Amino acid sequence: MFHDFVNLLYPSVCHICEAELLKNEKVICTSCLHDLPVTNFHLDNENPVRKVFYGRVKIEKATSLLHFRKKSGVQHLIHDLKYRGHQEIGHYLGQWLGEELKSVEAYNNIEVVIPVPLHKKRLKERGYNQVEGFGKELAKALNAEYLNEVLIKTNATQTQTLKSRISRWGKIEETLEIQDQEKIRDKNILLVDDLITTGATLEACAHKLLEVPGTRISIATMAFTH
Repeated sequence: MFHDFVNLLYPSVCHICEAELLKNEKVICTSCLHDLPVTNFHLDNENPVRKVFYGRVKIEKATSLLHFRKKSGVQHLIHDLKYRGHQEIGHYLGQWLGEELKSVEAYNNIEVVIPVPLHKKRLKERGYNQVEGFGKELAKALNAEYLNEVLIKTNATQTQTLKSRISRWGKIEETLEIQDQEKIRDKNILLVDDLITTGATLEACAHKLLEVPGTRISIATMAFTH
C-alpha cells in the first residue's frame, strides 16, 4: 500500500519515453525495452568489442549489452545514469547483462569485478561512480568479488574526447595506480565501464591491471558505440 501511495504522488516513469511504468515494469517500459538494440556479443567471442583491442592489449573476453547511437534510447539511459543521478539504471543493466553472462560458460571463471575508476575530485562532484551499480550486479550474478579500491585514479584528467587514441592512452595510464596487488594476483578480472568508444580508457586500465602477476582481463560495458 505504501508503495502504491508513493507511486501516486511520485509515479515511476520510463527513462526513455517518460511514460508511467506499470507495476511489473522497472526503469524501462516494456515497449522501449523491446526496441533497445541488444548486441548479443557475449555469444560470439570474436565480436566487435573484442576486436577493438586486437594488437593493443591482451583481452580474454569482451562484451557490451547495447549498441549506442546518438539521440537514441540508449543515450537517454546513459545520460540519466551519468549526469542525473539515476543509479538504478546501472543496477538494472547490470542485472540484465549478469543474467546473460552467467549462462555462458566462458564467463563463469570470473573471480573479480573492477570498475574503471573515477578520480576522488570527480567522484565528489558527481557523488557516485556511474559504473558501480552495474559492476556490483555483474559480480553478484557471476559469484565474483566487487573491488573498487584496487585500481585507482591518482590525478584528474581533462576531457579526452578530441585527443588521439595513443595520446589518450598514455595520459590515462599515467593517472592509474594499483593498490593491494595481492587481492588480484592470479585472478580472472572483469573490467567494467559504461560506454566504449575508442577503447583508450579500458586499454590503459587493462595494461595497468596486467602488471600484476597472473592476472587475466575480460571487459564488459553497458554500451558500445561504432
